[in-house]
Amino acid sequence: MKILVVGAGAVGGYFGARLAQTGRDVTFLVRPARAAQLQRDGLQILSPHGNLTFKPQTITAQEIHETYDLVLLSVKSLAIDRAIADMKPAIGPETMIYPVLNGMRHLDTLSRVFGERAVLGGVCMVSTDIDEQGRIVQLHETQKLVYGERSGEITPRIKALDEAISNAGFDTELSPGIMQAMWQKWVFIATLGLVTCLLNGSIGEINTAPGGEATALQCLDECVAIADASGFPIPQPFLDQIKPYYTAKVSKLTSSMFRDMQRGASVEAEAILGDLLKHGQSHQLKTPLLQAGCVRMRVYQNSRSAS
Repeated sequence: MKILVVGAGAVGGYFGARLAQTGRDVTFLVRPARAAQLQRDGLQILSPHGNLTFKPQTITAQEIHETYDLVLLSVKSLAIDRAIADMKPAIGPETMIYPVLNGMRHLDTLSRVFGERAVLGGVCMVSTDIDEQGRIVQLHETQKLVYGERSGEITPRIKALDEAISNAGFDTELSPGIMQAMWQKWVFIATLGLVTCLLNGSIGEINTAPGGEATALQCLDECVAIADASGFPIPQPFLDQIKPYYTAKVSKLTSSMFRDMQRGASVEAEAILGDLLKHGQSHQLKTPLLQAGCVRMRVYQNSRSAS
């Protein structure tokens, strides 16, 4: 299977490198400057599962002259329009587009351009960042890709995808309920982003402050209520699994959105929090903490634009 990874950043770079390391046919779609840097320094990964440095196969948008079987789309939501324009020549009638972006609204964006059938559902579970030297650093041992047809069908093509990317040094799961899985991840990351950005600290710092834990759990309740109202109720076992992440007294855990804000970078606030708020409003739900978090991040984004 010919795989095109769109974006060689913290997520796409990590999973693409693992796939390439195990002999898959992987090409990275990157900008010319990034292509030159990767050929000079290599793609470097620091991971509890083993470090890796290699020179990947890269291509720029202008160099695409054939289509691919699978496109792993791993850019941030803020870059999706440009990514779509760059990857268009790589999409054929049988190409599967496997997006691992945060939130849900990218599914509609991609389907409008490429058609419903082309776009799979996907969940990525990994915590990675890029350090000052441009290396991809894995912050936690979890590393998993989940994928499936949005209809829930187990089709020949999704079986082929499963076979192509399984046993590549990370966990994989072919899911007949990928939309539910996407909602569950959305609730998890939205709550973490809301708690850490609104309260301006790590989970441990928040929970050692009076009222911190109660506020964190109220954030979770609001996000869960939106999922429930939208037809994707969050199962109790999943809630039992994620609650400790928000209530730990000794924890340095933060969200990627919080880390981006600390660096003064753009944040995915609208895709993660803003779109969730819209879903809640469509069901007439009152979610004051989520609304406050959205306003907080919009003020931040506006301040970046003004500076």
